[in-house]
Amino acid sequence: MIVLKYIDFTQPIGTFYFSKINAQLLGSIVETTPRSGSSSAIQRDESITRINEIAKYCDDPDATFPTPIIISVYDNVDYEINDSTIVFSKQTIIGEVIDGQHRLKGIIKSNLAEKFDLPIVLLFDLTEEEKAYIFSIINSKQTKVSMSLIYDLFALSRHRSPQKTSHEIARALNNDGKSPFFNRLKMLGNKTSEQFHATLSQGTFVKHFIELLSKSPDEDLRNSKNNLELKPNENLPLRQYFIDNEDSIILKITLNLFRGLRNVFYNLWENPDDNILWKTTGYFAIIKAFNHLYLKGDSMNDLSEEFFTHQFRIFKEHLEQNNLRLTSEDFPSNAQQQARLSKILIESIK
Repeated sequence: MIVLKYIDFTQPIGTFYFSKINAQLLGSIVETTPRSGSSSAIQRDESITRINEIAKYCDDPDATFPTPIIISVYDNVDYEINDSTIVFSKQTIIGEVIDGQHRLKGIIKSNLAEKFDLPIVLLFDLTEEEKAYIFSIINSKQTKVSMSLIYDLFALSRHRSPQKTSHEIARALNNDGKSPFFNRLKMLGNKTSEQFHATLSQGTFVKHFIELLSKSPDEDLRNSKNNLELKPNENLPLRQYFIDNEDSIILKITLNLFRGLRNVFYNLWENPDDNILWKTTGYFAIIKAFNHLYLKGDSMNDLSEEFFTHQFRIFKEHLEQNNLRLTSEDFPSNAQQQARLSKILIESIK
């Protein structure tokens, strides 16, 4: 027997019953069927990657799943709805998950399910059409949150993370009057009326800059919260500075890097809308080539602005020798061209 206290609420489609249940028990009494397995099913095929991500996230000391799992109760299940409780006479499969299958499966896979009480919404007497409609509305009407806002919120975290450090680097570059990115990053994803030359969003900047600090930023954040030692990575030269809490050195190197770029391509810097160097394509290429630049400078014990200026001057000569211009005509905006530009820069470094 399963007894659930509930709160009911009514909407045009019918009455909903809001309750809670432990994730371990929930996993044993509901099922999901992907549409690829049945023409009457509504669920998408499960994503193993997403399930694994959620399973890892469960180890976060602040892990939370406040959004309810939505369940359609089968017609042939024995139940009784009283004034304050819903009673299922047998602990058997009671229904199917309409929304939340990956959350539930990820929690179960983590082997930490007993730690999580999950909110659920039970729906009774739904037709297949109504199930499909509810699923489609839930998954088609959501507004995706700007990544710029998500990264900006890491500033509120008490714990170190690659996301927080990258956000603070972006904010420092945008606020420093001597920075090439001074007032040029669209913080929170929005371009203000004073930002005539803003070509990169905060989200884009942080998303790629994180790659210089970590291969698994979410795992680093969890380890930081759990007071676990972060592992070094020889392929990420800036990571050790991050581990050692030396963000000021990361900022200094980054400033030298982009000041050197500005020194060599000053005309393009003054007119960012007319070239791809200060847009996503150019920025991504610089980030992808950074480790090669760093290792060469480190071998010479020189990561100064002058060093980066010299390297970018060689890069510029390399472009000119191959009759290439940093425009969308020669480097269209796509991942293939970003990688191509990065490769050219790496070749000039070598």
